[in-house]
Amino acid sequence: MLVLRYYRELLPLPTVINNLLSKTKYTRKENMRTHNKKSQSEITPTDALVYLKEGNVRFINNLRANRNLLNQVNETSDGQFPFAVILSCIDSRTSAELIFDQGLGDIFSVRVAGNIVNEDILGSMEYACKVAGSKLVVVLGHSKCGAVTSACQHAEMGNVTGLLRKIQPAVQQVEAEVGIIDTEEKVQRVANINVDIALAEIRAKSEILSEMETEGTIKMIGGMYDIETGLVTFN
Repeated sequence: MLVLRYYRELLPLPTVINNLLSKTKYTRKENMRTHNKKSQSEITPTDALVYLKEGNVRFINNLRANRNLLNQVNETSDGQFPFAVILSCIDSRTSAELIFDQGLGDIFSVRVAGNIVNEDILGSMEYACKVAGSKLVVVLGHSKCGAVTSACQHAEMGNVTGLLRKIQPAVQQVEAEVGIIDTEEKVQRVANINVDIALAEIRAKSEILSEMETEGTIKMIGGMYDIETGLVTFN
């Protein structure tokens, strides 16, 4: 998260883009093929992360890959071979397929307010990796998250109350550090910690995913999406 703050405060966005573009091979529009069983099996967890980073570079530079979505509908009609599963917020500005410039059949997208973890989400991730062959698990938070802000304000409303309770460990940690959470920076600190806690929870509660990570079959990582710049920073 410090990298993102460094970019935003010290470097103009064009400089960020140029720095990222210099490190990726996708500096122009590319014709992207739909993944199949063979291509998915050849992807390493590191490759999967690189694909997402390259896609985000294309997104922030408006260099979307050329895809024939109708062809991808046909090509995925008999099966899907996503290389990653991404847990993100339901926020309408944080569609993983868009911000990582991915097509049909490329990623599993799991969305819930505050990108929190529960049993259903763990089961979905286990299916994605153990059964469907995904190589990367990402927990993706974002700036100015409404769920995180509401948790910091200790809001209560119907079933939202139970959901926000899952963000409270991050809130309590920041309150112990700084007291009342009354600035955007403090709320962002909660969002950052919430991602870390979600990753720790996945490792603690999913023996399947934890073992796969230990074996090197998959990689698990957290990230933060900046809704002002479109940039994703991985930790």
